[in-house]
Amino acid sequence: MNTILSINNISKNYGKIRAVRDLSLDVLKGQVSGILGPNGSGKTTTLSILLDLVKADAGTFEWFGKPPSKESRKRIGSVIESPNFFPYLNAVRNLQIVARIKDLPDDDIDRVLEVAGLYERRHSKFRTYSFGMKQRLAVASALLGNPEVLILDEPTNGLDPQGIAQVREIILEVASQGITIILASHLLDEVQKICSHVTV
Repeated sequence: MNTILSINNISKNYGKIRAVRDLSLDVLKGQVSGILGPNGSGKTTTLSILLDLVKADAGTFEWFGKPPSKESRKRIGSVIESPNFFPYLNAVRNLQIVARIKDLPDDDIDRVLEVAGLYERRHSKFRTYSFGMKQRLAVASALLGNPEVLILDEPTNGLDPQGIAQVREIILEVASQGITIILASHLLDEVQKICSHVTV
C-alpha cells in the first residue's frame, strides 16, 4: 500500500507547554486512522501542523511521499474548527463560496450535500440548521473537489447520539470510496467504531 502521510519526530511547544513530543506516524492509503487522546493532548496541534496552519518546532512530515506543498494541500479536505458559514445564506450558496475560494467548479455541490444527508435542506439558511447539520455541512465542504484525504478534528464533539450516528455513517461511507481519513477524537468508543488504525 502507498504511504499517504509520513510523520517523523514532530514536536511543538507553546512556551513551557509541550503540546506534541517526538511524534512519528505513517498513514497508508485507504486507512481510517484515529488519533486518540484526552483534551489537551496535542491532537488539534498535530492536525494543524499537518495542514500548515501551525509550524512544528522540530521534525518533518511528508504528504504523498513529498514535502508539504500547495499542490499536496489541494488533495486534502479538512474540518478543524467549529463549522463557520454565513448564517443568512443557504447550504448551496455557502458551498459555492467555498468552491470559489478553493478554485473549484460548482458542479460537485449536489453530490457532497447528498453524502452529508443535507440535499433536502440545501435551500435552508445555515442559521436554521441544528448543530449536527452544521457539522455535516462542514464535512460536505471538506469533500468538495473529491480529496484523496479527509482530516477531521473531533467530528462528533458536542453532538447528540443521533448526530453522532449520522456523522459516523458519513465517515464510513466516505472511507468505503477509498478516501484516506485521519480523525482526532477523545472518545474511545467512536474511534473503535470508525477507525481501522489507532494512534494513542
